[in-house]
Amino acid sequence: MATDDLMTRALETLGDDGPPSVEAILRLTDLAGMPESMMIAEVADFLDISPHTLRYYERAGLVEVARDNNGHRVYDANAVRRLVFLTRMRLSGMPMRDLQHYVSLVDAGEHTVPERLDVLLEHRDTTRRRIRELTLSLTAIEYKIATYGGSTGPDVQALDTTIGTEPTALPPEPRRALPGE
Repeated sequence: MATDDLMTRALETLGDDGPPSVEAILRLTDLAGMPESMMIAEVADFLDISPHTLRYYERAGLVEVARDNNGHRVYDANAVRRLVFLTRMRLSGMPMRDLQHYVSLVDAGEHTVPERLDVLLEHRDTTRRRIRELTLSLTAIEYKIATYGGSTGPDVQALDTTIGTEPTALPPEPRRALPGE
């Protein structure tokens, strides 16, 4: 099952209301029914990434992969779980150097938990900002759709599209008081 399919399944568990739950995240790493080991092509298909990306992650030190007698990569469930995490973090915009640092901390042991927490807190703050920026961009898109007579999403308040003289006009900004007024 590809990463998109995994994410779709996890998002379906959320429903349309309420915050994301830990259960949705756990479903992403639920590998029940998977073989004990997988070859590179199988993992690439499962995660919807290229074998080249998997080899890159291995060269970058993000995942350790065993080899069979013929030298072919053999991914166990732990490697696949780590790769699911890595793909989620990359999708969220975490830079490779931060991922490498985080993985080195994980591999170093339990005494690095406070530093791992710091890495994740910083990435969470960055991700939240990106979400706010994307939400603002989505609002602009919804506004333009409404100005052209289109239907906006259910989470968008009704827009007054009569403002302005042409469909590309933005609503006027409120007048700001000048110094001394």
